[in-house]
Amino acid sequence: MKILIVKLSALGDVVQSLPVAMAIHRQDPGVQVDWLVERASYDLLKGHPALNRVLLSPRHAISDGNDDTIPEVRDFIKALRQKEYDIVVDLQGLMKSAIFVSLSRGRRKIGFKGGKEFLSAWAYNERLAPYDPDRAALRRYLDLLEPLGFEQPAQVEFGLKSEPDEIAAAWELLGGDDGRPLVVLHPMAKWDSKLWPLRHWIHLAQSLGKSGARLVLTGSSDDQPLTRLIARRAGLGEGLMDLSGRTGLKTLAALLSRARLAVCTDTGVMHLAAAVGAPVLALFGPTAPWRTGPFGAGNQVLRTGIDCSPCFERDCAEPICMEGLEPEQVARTALNMLEKA
Repeated sequence: MKILIVKLSALGDVVQSLPVAMAIHRQDPGVQVDWLVERASYDLLKGHPALNRVLLSPRHAISDGNDDTIPEVRDFIKALRQKEYDIVVDLQGLMKSAIFVSLSRGRRKIGFKGGKEFLSAWAYNERLAPYDPDRAALRRYLDLLEPLGFEQPAQVEFGLKSEPDEIAAAWELLGGDDGRPLVVLHPMAKWDSKLWPLRHWIHLAQSLGKSGARLVLTGSSDDQPLTRLIARRAGLGEGLMDLSGRTGLKTLAALLSRARLAVCTDTGVMHLAAAVGAPVLALFGPTAPWRTGPFGAGNQVLRTGIDCSPCFERDCAEPICMEGLEPEQVARTALNMLEKA
């Protein structure tokens, strides 16, 4: 059997979808599972134990407008249509994913109707009943196993085990393992409304620094102005290392797998941390943790729970749901989790 999973972005969505591929692989290792993904998450999926082939969407190449765009798109379509799949399953449910589903060669093309962009269902020849938006995203993805002919797994697996060279690369960035408990702070998010105030992160870093923990800031190269500001104002010197822009996804996963604690906003790195086994303290405001919270029993979520939360708005003139999360409360919870870890 040949199956194509279409889940393009974002990082958190891709991570939460991996248990689908792992469940198929565990129940029938002979099934060939391919995955179509966008550039941002491509490196994480390369070499994944449940995947036979990872196809890279040309969307970013098109938006970049390089001279090689037309040949790249042509080569992609040729690669996509190289196989005739028994099943093509759309875990994204957007028009951009539906276009790729329609371009693929598949006997059964499966997806939910009534999703975020309901017109995407035109690409499917098997339309599943609309899902409950308040059901946890990871569980919702696993619900698709039954229509594919597979059972729900007794144990959820992500398959993100770091290789020795990836772990070594993470330790090299840190200058080696000095025996102190490692705490990763990820202050960034794609939505401005999800951001915890800068002054709160500084306060948290100072509080955790007193515990003797080894603190690391993570983020992309675009995040460096803010992470550097946090590191400078926290005044912890080598006790707070800024690694933003210095880790690829696999090195970041390896780093998180060695962390005693990861403090994150609701973002892809939060899901990645939980998937590799790091205890996660997640700070939620405009979004719903029962939908997109970190998976796993050892994780905790903090939120104010005010009446307007969750609002699912990307921007907010008065983001009191995040500002109202006091750094003292977050520090107490983090220190308690560190003790248990």
